Amino acid sequence: MRPELISQPITGICSFGRYPICLDLDELKTDFGVLGVPFDMDVGFLSGSRMGPRRIREASTQYGRGEVGYYDYEADEQMLAAPITISDCGDADVLQGDRDYSFKCIERAVRRIIRAGAIPIVMGGDHSISIPVGRALEEYGKKICVIQFDAHLDWTSNVGPLVQGNGSPMRRMSEMDHIGDMVQIGLRGMGSGKKSDYDDARAYGSRLISARELHDKGVQYVLDQIPDAEAYYITFDIDGYDMPLAPGAASPLPGGITYDESMDMLKAICETGKVVAMDLVEVAPAYDPTGCTARLAALTMLQVIAHVGKKLHEKD
Repeated sequence: MRPELISQPITGICSFGRYPICLDLDELKTDFGVLGVPFDMDVGFLSGSRMGPRRIREASTQYGRGEVGYYDYEADEQMLAAPITISDCGDADVLQGDRDYSFKCIERAVRRIIRAGAIPIVMGGDHSISIPVGRALEEYGKKICVIQFDAHLDWTSNVGPLVQGNGSPMRRMSEMDHIGDMVQIGLRGMGSGKKSDYDDARAYGSRLISARELHDKGVQYVLDQIPDAEAYYITFDIDGYDMPLAPGAASPLPGGITYDESMDMLKAICETGKVVAMDLVEVAPAYDPTGCTARLAALTMLQVIAHVGKKLHEKD
């Protein structure tokens, strides 16, 4: 008779949250498909976010409880429990040094997750990966509102010949027919963007909210800026968080979003709107010796999955 396994987080294969692995996307049957994108070719300063997915997976294993989920004392409820289902879909097939090939593979993988009926949860990698992720959301046939958490505007037109870098995803997505409103939260500091970029973002109609506005006016002020939409895509750059919380970011800045502010905003967004995709980017493990940034990334992703999953199954 086989003994029952205790199955501590430190044991077993290191999948995201220790959830089942499904590498054949034609066989994917789950609510959420977690996809790693180990690509950081387009970083202009601190590199290394290509290692983000591996480190986030490792950090996430502490919170894996399978179908049982875990009890959240502050919410006074069991989170991530059955019938919510999550699968780790492995990594997109990327090739450092070949952006076109990598972006095609990223887009293809996200489209296949959507076609399987799952919600894509994507781990970067640098923020340029949001460009192919954004393209793939065309699969929904809906107008998508993009909600960005980030210290930076990411509205750069180009850096020399580079037009699809990690400073350009919001501008590139604004050029996609299926992308509608945008809300950009946490903007701050030197290097966040040129004045002309801010002018262009405002002309597009993007709601721009600085970290200081969030601190001074509160979470509800920010939530009031989010328009009604058919569907929402959350793109979360880890540098949106305050620098002491996330030192292992490719472009950290002080004065950022706190964990409680983030959790309150994400909970409200997920409970009131239809979130159809999320990515979390720019975790650079080389600058994260304690692992706190990767842990924060894993928790942020799991919270979104928990709240969206609860809404998916609220009638079950």
